[in-house]
Amino acid sequence: MKRNFGKWLGWAYYLLLLLFLQLPILLLIVFSFNDSVLLTFPLKGFTLEWYRQLLGARELLNAARNSLVIGLISSGVATALGTMAGIAISRYNFPGREIFLNIATLPLVIPYVVLGVAMLILFQALNIGLSLWTITIGHAVINIPYVMLIVSARLSGFANNLEEAAMDLGATYWGTLMRITLPISAPALVAAFLSSFTLSFDEFSLAFFLAGTDNTLPVYLYSQLRFPNRLPLAITTAAVVILVSAVILLVSEWLRKVGTERKIRRGG
Repeated sequence: MKRNFGKWLGWAYYLLLLLFLQLPILLLIVFSFNDSVLLTFPLKGFTLEWYRQLLGARELLNAARNSLVIGLISSGVATALGTMAGIAISRYNFPGREIFLNIATLPLVIPYVVLGVAMLILFQALNIGLSLWTITIGHAVINIPYVMLIVSARLSGFANNLEEAAMDLGATYWGTLMRITLPISAPALVAAFLSSFTLSFDEFSLAFFLAGTDNTLPVYLYSQLRFPNRLPLAITTAAVVILVSAVILLVSEWLRKVGTERKIRRGG
């Protein structure tokens, strides 16, 4: 009896937590099909009009394109730099390793609003005009620690025997890196890139402080909240972004599981 009560209590807690976390997202998607500009129940009807208008909203599509370009470039840069840092901290015990690790992970604990103001002051001190490039730099900075931790976690599950054996057989460092280390890290690299892209595409605080005349999608959506008649279009855009982000995260998680299963099969 007590065991059944505990089981039902656990299920109730799980369902309530799931409802609390996912209900706002579900309401967002539901209201994207509402045939009214008012966000109230009961719904006035079902319509795809907001999705049709979405395809013709030039400013919104330009903002989405900016976010896409920034996400791809910043994620590529963060993946390259974060991978180098991850290999360094997981494979080498160099002087100052702990200090380097602490400094490299600082963007994880600093609020993005504070980081955005700090980078704004830095760019102004260096006479660098605000543009999409300043946002790209900011997003690369916040993504590097994520990539570093994902790659180092992947490599820490593998002993460095393979790299040592390859170098004992005459392989150079770069040859070992290209033929052993990077192939082992491949699932983590893809997962890190996708996670970084998702974080960059949805990021608001840094983009708000570092944007010039061109906006990213989150900043554009925020600016549209002042106009009630444009609210349904903003909601529809947010629903699309949520669905795309969910697909990317599912792919990223699938790649992480593939890497873990391969490691188990190899006895790692």
